[in-house]
Amino acid sequence: MQVDAVLVLFCVWLGSQAGDLQTEQVAKRDQNGWGWSPIYKRSPDMTKSLMTKSEQLLRIEDHDFTMRPAFGGPPIPVGVDVQVESLDTISEVDMDFTMTLYLRHYWKDERLSFPSTNNQSMTFDSRLVKKIWVPDMFFVHSKRSFIHDTTTDNVMLRVYPDGNVLYSLRVTVTAMCNMDLSRFPLDTQTCSLEIESYAYTDDDLMLYWKKGNESLNTDERISLSQFLIQKFHTTTKLAFYSSTGWYNRLYIHFTLRRHIFFFLLQTYFPATLMVMLSWVSFWIDRRAVPARVPLGITTVLTMSTIITGVNASMPRVSYIKAVDIYLWVSFVFVFLSVIEYAAVNYLSTVQERKERKLRERLPCTCGIGNPDEMMIDPQITGYGSMDINNTGNYGMPENGGRQDRMLAQVSLNDPQIASQMKPSRGYVNIWIDTHAIDKYSRVVFPGAYILFNIIYWSIYL
Repeated sequence: MQVDAVLVLFCVWLGSQAGDLQTEQVAKRDQNGWGWSPIYKRSPDMTKSLMTKSEQLLRIEDHDFTMRPAFGGPPIPVGVDVQVESLDTISEVDMDFTMTLYLRHYWKDERLSFPSTNNQSMTFDSRLVKKIWVPDMFFVHSKRSFIHDTTTDNVMLRVYPDGNVLYSLRVTVTAMCNMDLSRFPLDTQTCSLEIESYAYTDDDLMLYWKKGNESLNTDERISLSQFLIQKFHTTTKLAFYSSTGWYNRLYIHFTLRRHIFFFLLQTYFPATLMVMLSWVSFWIDRRAVPARVPLGITTVLTMSTIITGVNASMPRVSYIKAVDIYLWVSFVFVFLSVIEYAAVNYLSTVQERKERKLRERLPCTCGIGNPDEMMIDPQITGYGSMDINNTGNYGMPENGGRQDRMLAQVSLNDPQIASQMKPSRGYVNIWIDTHAIDKYSRVVFPGAYILFNIIYWSIYL
């Protein structure tokens, strides 16, 4: 018993020595700045609990995400919906359009399922997207595209406890649009944005619109300066590549109708006014060469400038556009007005030359009984009462045509004079009324142009 008591006392002494040693070590650590204190020892924060990392919760390291979900089984369905944020530009020269949109993908990957008591989803940014499998979508016939990265990458990944995944990103894409400009600027264009998987055929990935036509939403504030957006709609087709196979392809179609008022002000009205201005020369005297010639040249050059300006902003297509028809027909009308005056001037010159030769061949007027009476007689001259003072000097006409006509008729109708002249058919129809060409042009040109406008606008409107 005494031995046992001694052992107990020895153990108690060793324990006290060990405690003193531990207290001494703690004190030394506190003196060295380690922050430990035997009195004020820091207790753990019970408001914070150690949570499992998201990558561990999703078991990302336990799976090979280079393979698609359910590899070797049926194709994985991937639903898509799109919200169009803006339709930025439509270029006829480059035959393309630029669109900014939110592209969202929906699929199920059971490898990402995780236990949850409240069935709430987890949302991640682009950092986790690089570690899991996502559909490899691309825009067919796109020229340029990029994901917005201000202030960070505009990418969102949302994972649900059952493995359903929502993948959304904000993209701006410039894609090709084959336009038919044969009715420009009275045309309606339909452009398409095409979405397709790059690597997975329809045996591995089934791409579809999640809610049909309702999968496409547009911002009500979308507007364009030259176009009226008529409608958006979606379609789905299969695309075949000879070397890789069949792929599901999604289409976003939008129809645009061009505003005509801008082109009416800038093209059609100026062209019409130039044509009407060319008609002014029909009311100007044919002998006023300095007035009629510059007017015709000015209208021709102005029409050439209008045509050049319109074609400078258009692609060099190999077919005729509606605006080309209108401008070139207007140009032809302006050009014909210049040709009309050239014809009038030429015929007037020919007429004056023939009348001059006729006067040279006529005998002296003393052989005529009374020239003044013959001038006044309607049966001879074909004219009514006339002032004798205006016809006395019929050899030197004052109005450039009317007295020459009377002189030729007097000479030909007088039997005595006509018998002295050699029969010549050329002198019988010597008079060509050049004023009649201008009179007819005043009616024919406006009438033909109005008829052209009626036919043109009835076809293209």
